[in-house]
Amino acid sequence: MATLILVLGDQLTETLPAIAEAVKSKDTILMAEVREEATYVKHHKKKIAFLFSAMRHFAHALRDDNFNVNYVKYTDDNNKGDLLDQVKHEVSVNSYDAVKVTMPGEYRLLKSMEQWENALGIPVTICDDNRFLSTPKEFTDWAEGRKQLRMEFFYREMRRKHNILMEGKNPIGGKWNYDSQNRESMPETQKVPKHTTFDIDDITSDVIELVKNEFNDHFGDIDSFHFAVTRKDALIVLNTFIEERLPNFGQYQDAMVEGKPWLYHSHIAFYLNCGLLTPKEAIQAAEQAYYAGQVPLNSAEGFIRQILGWREYVRGFYWHFMPNLKTDNYFNNSRALPSFFWDAQTNMNCMRQCIKETQQNAYAHHIQRLMVIGNFSLLTELSPEEVQAWYLLVYADAYEWVELPNVAGMILYSDGGNLASKPYVASGSYINKMSNYCKNCGYQVSKKTGPKACPFNYLYWHFIDKHKEKLSNNHRMAMIYKTYGRMKEENIEAMKQDATLFLSKLTKNEEV
Repeated sequence: MATLILVLGDQLTETLPAIAEAVKSKDTILMAEVREEATYVKHHKKKIAFLFSAMRHFAHALRDDNFNVNYVKYTDDNNKGDLLDQVKHEVSVNSYDAVKVTMPGEYRLLKSMEQWENALGIPVTICDDNRFLSTPKEFTDWAEGRKQLRMEFFYREMRRKHNILMEGKNPIGGKWNYDSQNRESMPETQKVPKHTTFDIDDITSDVIELVKNEFNDHFGDIDSFHFAVTRKDALIVLNTFIEERLPNFGQYQDAMVEGKPWLYHSHIAFYLNCGLLTPKEAIQAAEQAYYAGQVPLNSAEGFIRQILGWREYVRGFYWHFMPNLKTDNYFNNSRALPSFFWDAQTNMNCMRQCIKETQQNAYAHHIQRLMVIGNFSLLTELSPEEVQAWYLLVYADAYEWVELPNVAGMILYSDGGNLASKPYVASGSYINKMSNYCKNCGYQVSKKTGPKACPFNYLYWHFIDKHKEKLSNNHRMAMIYKTYGRMKEENIEAMKQDATLFLSKLTKNEEV
């Protein structure tokens, strides 16, 4: 009995059951650079190059391990352009008895796969994805009966379940969370270790040429490609981070510095999310470094929380709230994305820096995504649908299961508070505190109103004013609304007028 095993571009892990249980003498692994998946949003050029190269290298590794691999390149004549059509074609020409797939990371694709058995006329098995440390069912069981689904409490359960940074039933150090120690701005004299990069080989070179030819109208730069595209190199990225940057990661994880996009972050989400690394090995590496005295507890815990806490939580959250999560729009926002989201041409230096670095690297760290670009997106009432599509296409680590909860729930609060306890909005003072962006800005962060005022200042209070009916009873917003209540009416009116003018310019796509 021969089985066709479909492996997707974010499933590059030999220990997945669908691959590990394959009978090498009979079964065939199918991998395809599917046109529909590459173009349903115009993914960043570097994202496509990274995934296609990683897929081709993974196929070579499987063949070296004596698997039978059928790899369909983007421009091959037999590329059917659609996953189901590709599987139909393979089944029709090679007489397979069954098809096996691993659970995908996208709701629309899972719903499609659940109908494949009828379409193909042979058994289709959807295997569990064993790379995660929790399952969607575990999240739903945990969520049952809870009024609030806060990540912190899910994270504590995961710490206990997997015995990570624990002393018996208690967290090491007596606290679950050291986030209060992880919010320092970075001194300008701080010397950050060099970002880990790799030379391109022939496979990657071929893929880059493909991207230039086939995806020239997609967002982003393709030059200076330096991602790891093999498991061996992805492990080098992880190990170098643990040794060189994790000791200072906690302290500076929220900092932003002009011209320094990589800082002390790990840059392993690329490799975790496509399967070249597993979350378990990343967590264990950080935990072992703490026990060895190589890193402080706040750095180890902060890094582990991003994976064991946040990453696992958003995956469970995604499957629990789909499909409504994709269409929720709590504030009824609908403004189109400004053109500078694509070309970074704006007088706001913080937005210019974050979008420019995204354009160059298909990467920005979490505070740039949340508290600069995301903050601006919510304050300016941008369409959730358009913002979600933008975040999905511009970042090389973005897949819908991780992108959508972060954007809909954390950034835009469009789910009405199922994920976040309050909207993550802030004035220019936060950005000034955590970065040096304001020094080279066309606006002045110290000014609250007027043509030179930082737009984040008046947009923030415009947001607070506009949504007071929905937000004033939120206990985490109480202090904000107390401050708002003490403001002079003429100051509120001035900020509302400035915000109205600014939003009008955005609608007209005028320069801001």
